[in-house]
Amino acid sequence: MKGTAKKPQYSPTIVNDPRWAQILGRDPQADGVFYYSVRTTGVYCRPSCPSRRARPENIQFHATRAEAEGAGFRPCKRCRPDLPMLSERHAAIIAESCRAMAAADREPRLDELASHAGMSPFYFHRLFKQISGLTPKEYWMAQREQRVRDGLVNSGTVTEAIYSAGYHSNSRFYAKSKEVLGMTPTNFRLGGANMKISFAIGECSLGAILVAMSERGLCAIFLGDDPEALVHELQDRFPQAELIGGDGDFEQLVAQVVGFVESPGIGLDLPLDVRGTAFQQRVWQALRQIPPGQTATYAEIASRIGAPKSVRAVGQACGANPLAVVIPCHRVVRTDGGLAGYHWGVERKQSLLEREGRWSSARPN
Repeated sequence: MKGTAKKPQYSPTIVNDPRWAQILGRDPQADGVFYYSVRTTGVYCRPSCPSRRARPENIQFHATRAEAEGAGFRPCKRCRPDLPMLSERHAAIIAESCRAMAAADREPRLDELASHAGMSPFYFHRLFKQISGLTPKEYWMAQREQRVRDGLVNSGTVTEAIYSAGYHSNSRFYAKSKEVLGMTPTNFRLGGANMKISFAIGECSLGAILVAMSERGLCAIFLGDDPEALVHELQDRFPQAELIGGDGDFEQLVAQVVGFVESPGIGLDLPLDVRGTAFQQRVWQALRQIPPGQTATYAEIASRIGAPKSVRAVGQACGANPLAVVIPCHRVVRTDGGLAGYHWGVERKQSLLEREGRWSSARPN
């Protein structure tokens, strides 16, 4: 009869199958890897299903949902294996909230966002930060700041750009304009004119290293073989800025950065001047949360920032990273563990990962 589960042959050795242990442990890591059906109930489930565990002799494994349904089983109403996994649904909800905030002309209230997501404000706030790396307010502010940057390039006046971005007064924006832009709005419109950047070139085990600092903090750390090429890259990034060769005091700062590159575990307590789009900022913040000695995949980073389909954009943000090692884009690898590309050379990426792996292994537990 249609809809009735077919009676398969069940092996008495199922308890020796590692998948049975994952079912007993309700392992969420196994969700999507396989499914199991229960002969006595006629349903199929995810390995993490919270329902009462079935007897092993009534269990059958399936590689896909289609296979389970083709065998006549219906989806469990508790774990809902016919729907995307909870983590995917959460990521989609947060991604939708991010799109809504990006399109809003005013800061949405937390209760409005939570209500639209079907969650309590507390749970939504916690989930948003967990997935995106930012609180809803921080994300809105990043969006607004990016609108200002775009508006200063395309709008007729500074005032027009400020109000179009969602600021309600000039004074409120000017009070933090250097924090947002790294310079005055007028200088930003001129491509960094009147901005002073001190820089120096040193040597480390990875080759030449260029360290640059604006009035706000470190704005560039480049690695390479050709010091002159590193200077050209700095000029291209800040075409209108005044580049100033570092003095003796600045050489000490370069030595501090080199020390961090050689021994990442010591940390680097220096202010940063990191400029990028709102999306890049989210990616870079997620990268800084990867501990030394560990890696994450591009897909994992995309999921963490609430944009699971933006794997390629995550790779592009890694490539646009201006602060080598400090923003550890070298800790991002392909899903198969391959190193993929690296702005400053795959060999340097390999060397950094090996160095951090040794440092992590040598740490006392």
